[in-house]
Amino acid sequence: MNRLQTEPATDVLVETRGEVTLAAPDYARTKMLAVLERLDEPVLAARVKLTQEANHAVAKPSLAQAVVDLNGRPVRAHVAAATMQEAVDLLQDRLIARIARVRGHRDHHRRHATAPAVPLDGARHEHRPQRHARSAQERRIVRHKSYSLARQTAWEAVLELEAMDYDFHLFTDAASGCDSVVHRDPADDGYRLATVGPQVDPVPGLPLSTLGAPRLTVDDAVARLDLSGLPFVFFTDAVTGRGNVLYHRYDGHHGLITPAL
Repeated sequence: MNRLQTEPATDVLVETRGEVTLAAPDYARTKMLAVLERLDEPVLAARVKLTQEANHAVAKPSLAQAVVDLNGRPVRAHVAAATMQEAVDLLQDRLIARIARVRGHRDHHRRHATAPAVPLDGARHEHRPQRHARSAQERRIVRHKSYSLARQTAWEAVLELEAMDYDFHLFTDAASGCDSVVHRDPADDGYRLATVGPQVDPVPGLPLSTLGAPRLTVDDAVARLDLSGLPFVFFTDAVTGRGNVLYHRYDGHHGLITPAL
């Protein structure tokens, strides 16, 4: 094994929150090293976060997240389980699947410029953290993230979604210049595309979302999110005219993503 593969992998940073057992960080580090030692790409950084929820009523209180920088491409995995050991084991499996899925999407798109015919790993979310139950009156927008959107093709956006283990990804479509979002379709684990403007050219293998991008105020978007039961709402902000995403957080509150103006 060459030096590029082994040297970066020796430094897996592990952060803990809550009452995580003393043995868990070493166990997580060993599991992550087992993943990284199998890779051909240079590993520039590797981080793991272990969180033990204090609420004993939560069915899956042990959370584990990993972010690995593979030669400049971050790959992320996020899981929850009943125990921290189980969470770390699941994290190892999901990270391996994430890396394989990203490679498969990248290689297929380079050859065909279309989506793979079927999902590569069945990226269901049974092992995601359990969302805390809150009444509509309790929910607040507790995180507002605003940043310059990446200018990407729709399939570059799908690759980003897969690499970061997201349910949706907000970006600026390179073809149309419009704020757009790609997201998973829970019915078949495929992908859908929505945009604030007219779609200039169909994207092979990437159907348009039936959700669209309705013109709403933020308050209207909150009401729609609470009533719909959907994980997020993509909308055209009635004030700015830009594409925004309002989403459910695992703590039961809302998060809002807006493009920097």
